[in-house]
Amino acid sequence: MSGQRRFRKFGSGMRTLTSGNDRSMKTVDHQKFLISLSGETRANLIKRTDRHGLAHLAVHWALIILFGLAIYLAVPGWQLLLVPQGILIVFLFTLLHESIHQTPFKTRWLNAMAARTSGFLIFLPSTWFKYFHLAHHRFTQIPGKDPELAFEKPKTLLGYIIHVSGFSTWIGHFKTLFKNAINNCGADFLPKKAEARIVKESRLLLFGYGMILSVNIFWMSAELFWIWLLPVLLGQPFLRFYLLAEHGLCPTVANMFENTRTIFTNRIVRFVAWNMPYHTEHHVYPLVPFHKLPELHKILKNELIHIEASYTAFTGKYFGELKDKNYRG
Repeated sequence: MSGQRRFRKFGSGMRTLTSGNDRSMKTVDHQKFLISLSGETRANLIKRTDRHGLAHLAVHWALIILFGLAIYLAVPGWQLLLVPQGILIVFLFTLLHESIHQTPFKTRWLNAMAARTSGFLIFLPSTWFKYFHLAHHRFTQIPGKDPELAFEKPKTLLGYIIHVSGFSTWIGHFKTLFKNAINNCGADFLPKKAEARIVKESRLLLFGYGMILSVNIFWMSAELFWIWLLPVLLGQPFLRFYLLAEHGLCPTVANMFENTRTIFTNRIVRFVAWNMPYHTEHHVYPLVPFHKLPELHKILKNELIHIEASYTAFTGKYFGELKDKNYRG
């Protein structure tokens, strides 16, 4: 076991235990880790292509269209497709997230189109989210600076149920849209130079949603409700489960190895989430495209601290923390 790392659970996360000839008990700093990589390795990891992104996008969208068509035609058992259809649509959030980094595709306009289309379908303005998310990466888990920490993680069972229901998420999305549309976009993470684009984008989105709603009311059509709106309502809780595992129960420190979690899930989840379960890897080196994250994982897997075998395992741990806090409280 000399020189190897082992992992054991303690409290709210995974602590690294060293043994044998390891020089210290200290966790590797993510910046020092990146510096330790050779130039050739870094160049290989960050190499982008259109081919991988387009192939992945084609399958993702083919499934959305196929399920949508089956729901529209009311094939036998179509009701069972509402949840998977919703999961496929709401998890376009992960494509939006990746497109913000300009990594799914080599061609810039493909990234921009993917971000805007995904944002439209989940009611999240992509330009606003770009600055929100980049601030999250710059100040991950730093109180007062990471905008994600403005939305407190659930601390009670009731809070957890409300959180995973997605109810507060939808309220937040529409509050953002309307605030931006009336030129009330003064968040610290938003640069002044981007305000005009953010306002314009939100107004166009609201106009587009209004037109779609008007047309459907005029024609007394409910197809989009069954193909799009109801599925995303049903699918949102699965995205909440997924996102809570990224940083939930991780300490508020700057080191990406300490403040982010990787989940060892199955291929289906990794596909739908565009490989973002490799989340520590993504935070350590955000320039790495989704299809290269498994390769990065192989390089840094011995440095991982917060890991779980599945999202079910993380959820069980989170429930354990809630029960423990309620008992102590």
